[in-house]
Amino acid sequence: MDLMEKLELVELPKLEGHTDRVWNVFWNPVSTLPILASCSGNNTVCIWEHNSLSHSWSCKTVLEETHTRTVRSCAWSPSGKLLATASFDGTTAIWQNFGDEFECISNLEGHENKVKSVSWNVAGSYLATCSRDKSVWIWEVLGGANEYDCAAVLNGPTQDVKMVQWHPTMNVLFSCSFDNTINGHSSTVWAISFNAAGDKMVTCSDDLTLKIWETDIAMMHSGEAYAYWNHLCTLSGYHDRTIYSAHWSRDNIIASGAGDDAIRLFADGPSYILLLKKENAHDMDVNSVQWSPGEENRLLASASDDGMVKIWQLATKQ
Repeated sequence: MDLMEKLELVELPKLEGHTDRVWNVFWNPVSTLPILASCSGNNTVCIWEHNSLSHSWSCKTVLEETHTRTVRSCAWSPSGKLLATASFDGTTAIWQNFGDEFECISNLEGHENKVKSVSWNVAGSYLATCSRDKSVWIWEVLGGANEYDCAAVLNGPTQDVKMVQWHPTMNVLFSCSFDNTINGHSSTVWAISFNAAGDKMVTCSDDLTLKIWETDIAMMHSGEAYAYWNHLCTLSGYHDRTIYSAHWSRDNIIASGAGDDAIRLFADGPSYILLLKKENAHDMDVNSVQWSPGEENRLLASASDDGMVKIWQLATKQ
């Protein structure tokens, strides 16, 4: 029996609460119990929590009345205490959990158009945002969690910037764009994800491929090789519509979600074989996939245009 025959994605109960497409999901990185944030075209963010006694999921709170348009991206800080949300209204909100409720403690303004993505650096001292206005802003967290200063505005991309992502161990920021700025893709690059060590990266694109990249991490830490990422391989023929999301788990499994409503799982090198095909994972486009931060239970969250958030458990067939 090969690996594809041994593994399965078991769907746990659907998380229903959004009334529009769900754009992004993001696991809290430090919570003892699984906590997931999801954001939607209905201008809201849902915080989902797992009850270990009843083995059920529930919406703990809905963050609303701050953004006036679609919330496109959300990201927990490394401490798990703050949640950043990026919106088509041109702002990024910072939320803090005060016991039983969340409060918007800061609202970052500056972009001239839709904010598409938000990402914290590994120390939680910088926040990056990107926009349809072709710019990337870097915000410095000052003395308190509610004080932010624009440290830099980067105008390198020539088109809509789809995503920003900090390197997992260094203060190096990556972005992907409508202008195909990651060499090797022939169309819009939608997402970037790193392995835990930070020496490998996966990108996904409108060209229906995933590409694996590798660098010398020791050289990166010495400051000598920020731009030297070698193309290892291309994964093609696995999705037949735009691949919107890819995420690398801590135990080295790559998940991808696409406009063909499907999810694929791949094993980390050297051949990056297909582990699992999940057809009809959602009823519409899969916009986001993300593995839970722990190395146990192997939970995968997915978000879709069908308005659903789903939790999957990677299991071995009995």
